[in-house]
Amino acid sequence: MSRLTRISGLSVRYGGVTALDGVDLDVEAGETLAVIGESGSGKSTLALALAGLLPADADLSGRIDWSGEKPRPGRDIGFVFQEPSASFDPLMTVGAQLVETIRAHERLDRKAARARAVALLDRVRIPDPDAAFGRWPHQFSGGQKQRIAIAMAIACGPRLLIADEPTSALDTIVQKEIVALLSGLVRADGMTLIFISHDIALASGVARRMAVFRQGRLVETGTTAEIVRVPKSDYTRALIAAVPVREHFQQKWEPVLRSEMRQKQKDSAHMAEPLLEARNLTLRRGGMPVLDDVSLDIFPGETLALAGPSGSGKSTLARVLLRLDLPDAGSVRFEGGDWLALKGAALRRRRAAMQMVFQDPLAAFNPRASVREALDEPLRIHGLEHRTEKWEPSSRGNQSTGLISNPATIGKIRCSNKKIERDAGALLQRVGLDPALASRGVHALSGGQRQRVAIARALATHPSLIVLDEAVSALDVTVRGAILKLLMDIQKADHTAYLFITHDLAVAAQIADRIAVMERGRIVECRPAQELIAAPQAPITRALIEAVPRLVV
Repeated sequence: MSRLTRISGLSVRYGGVTALDGVDLDVEAGETLAVIGESGSGKSTLALALAGLLPADADLSGRIDWSGEKPRPGRDIGFVFQEPSASFDPLMTVGAQLVETIRAHERLDRKAARARAVALLDRVRIPDPDAAFGRWPHQFSGGQKQRIAIAMAIACGPRLLIADEPTSALDTIVQKEIVALLSGLVRADGMTLIFISHDIALASGVARRMAVFRQGRLVETGTTAEIVRVPKSDYTRALIAAVPVREHFQQKWEPVLRSEMRQKQKDSAHMAEPLLEARNLTLRRGGMPVLDDVSLDIFPGETLALAGPSGSGKSTLARVLLRLDLPDAGSVRFEGGDWLALKGAALRRRRAAMQMVFQDPLAAFNPRASVREALDEPLRIHGLEHRTEKWEPSSRGNQSTGLISNPATIGKIRCSNKKIERDAGALLQRVGLDPALASRGVHALSGGQRQRVAIARALATHPSLIVLDEAVSALDVTVRGAILKLLMDIQKADHTAYLFITHDLAVAAQIADRIAVMERGRIVECRPAQELIAAPQAPITRALIEAVPRLVV
């Protein structure tokens, strides 16, 4: 196998931050190379350097030597990005964008370019490619958009295809399909594929060779079989050890944790009232049901995982529960009060009790903010320093709002948490971070650190329920495991309830007391986690379990 490119002593700096540090790596023509590492490890910077797409402020040193003529981005190098929607102009049809890509690099008239575009759509298995040519990006699912993005990347027959986390925004079923599509295209066209991922199990089923990155450095490279069987670095060993084993989800739980989960389930079963009670929620968009008669309970101190494929309604349900969207029909009671009836100041006061942690913490923060400013933000928004009321349904309270005035109780609660609420350093310590990080910019943190800050920000208002929407899906398995343990430790101490949204049942099995599985806007089954994993009843649940990536030797 001939060499496509040799990377020698490659370093990239952004201001004072080193993104790549002295990387030496050969890429062979026609091979599939997996580049593995957590967020911030330098994977994407390596890809951008190879494609000649580094931003103007990047300081690059070292060499990238190509065999033969230097490849041209778009023509000789195709790029598939993590977020499918980011690949498209929302004001152009997908067909027009494919034609534009083709004609930018090849001398074809519009008719010939259109014919190639339709053929490409057919090749990536888009149904009815002639009709799809004239549709807009928003009319396709996430998986279909990623297929079309792949079609754009291979439109001009590139020598090198770089796929940067191409499946991390997709559910495990679609993820499996996209990986199979990429592998088939690479084999058929003889392309070189650089497959960038934080998921070593997924990558092991794609690549013949792996390069493992951490903190901008290449820590290990070798064949996939060598790295999986006999990893050389402690970091790679930790990555492999942290991969959930699909056939043994229950055995992966520590005995003490299993005992705690069983006790929590027993306690929840005997509670008079759930913390949150949703009944018959229905929401239609464009005449289509997005939520279809959804009912669920979340009990104090429990973790309910909400699993399902992309487009099943998980995030929409979360938005309804958070009062970011209102349903067409149905009811939600939260802490005993009518959550959907609250308005104005009463609603603003109560939002502090239900917080959210997003999939991409960087997108959730002001990029110019320091960590301290990010942690102070929810306190300023909710005016907690001046709060004189607490949601506490009782015979003494106002039944329409669920609020009572009880200064003695409030004072006790506020004083016990006053330092944590006002001190960013204490919040950072709570989530296992050095208080000195409070003065740093959020953008300067690693992916795992940013997610810990996001959790700290959610904790700042002392919520009784935290909604976590794909909160660990972009993290490597070691960081993911640490975040899951942190969440369980916080829950044990504070009795906080979690609604944990995920498309990965392996992750759900590690943290959840109960799992609810959604499909096409409905909950198709909801049972204790161990029971559901051991004996799934719904076909979609079985498909999600089957699609969990496995380490391939």
